[in-house]
Amino acid sequence: MKVAIFGQYYQNDTRPIIKDIFVFFIKNNVELVIEEKFLEILYKEEIVGRKYNTFSSHKDLDNSFDILISIGGDGTILRAATYVRDSGIPMLGVNAGRLGFLAKVQKENIESFLQVVLEKKYSISERALLTLECIPNTVEIDINFAMNEVSINRKETTSMITIETYLNGEYLSSYWADGLIISTPTGSTGYSLSCGGPILTPDVKGFVITPIAPHNLTARPLVIPDDTEIRLKVSGREEQYLVSLDSRINSIDNNSELLIKKTPFTIKMVEITEETFLTTLRNKLLWGEDKRN
Repeated sequence: MKVAIFGQYYQNDTRPIIKDIFVFFIKNNVELVIEEKFLEILYKEEIVGRKYNTFSSHKDLDNSFDILISIGGDGTILRAATYVRDSGIPMLGVNAGRLGFLAKVQKENIESFLQVVLEKKYSISERALLTLECIPNTVEIDINFAMNEVSINRKETTSMITIETYLNGEYLSSYWADGLIISTPTGSTGYSLSCGGPILTPDVKGFVITPIAPHNLTARPLVIPDDTEIRLKVSGREEQYLVSLDSRINSIDNNSELLIKKTPFTIKMVEITEETFLTTLRNKLLWGEDKRN
């Protein structure tokens, strides 16, 4: 078995988690390939000592890998997805962060979950992504896809921006707002949820359009089919506005058009029976914790 490891090091919480993962895989003769910068940290902190092969870009990952293990929070998984891309390598998140919807494996259950990985007794959840194209192409966006959301935000101003929105060429609305979020089902538990958007289960074939603090008060989040082509034209008092693909931010000139649609590939997330999406919702959002239940 060949496993890629990507992660973030948190001084207090992560050390025992990382050690448990490495000890388990070494004991079971699993070949480990570690992300280059992460391995440098592990050497510096003296968490590991032996030599490992490394990867530093998506070009280093191919179908010879059985799985990628992400150690951190949901943000770490979003960064890991930029390495996996269209390779088809399944990803499993080990939660060393706080509120994790993607990083499901908790530190208390690492060994039992890794045994499931070793025996490949898991299922796969296919996660849709969003692709962004800027017209005209005035800014080079190195990684033009997002697993959670594409968000449009004002820049260096307290004034609203206007976001003219078209769905499959048909005019929808002009949002006067601080911004707009286009979210995947995966991202529906993130930024969109914080702005009043609905939660979609991962298998829903749809996207969510959620305005951020809209001044046209009747504007509400909208769920659309995931084969919809979304075209946006943004204007405002400043010369530029911000576009974020997950956590990667770009500055775009006013009146440029954005074309957003479903990416032709998916990210494969490992699903373990004990940690389903509904279980995660109950545990993370404390559903059913009311004493009357």
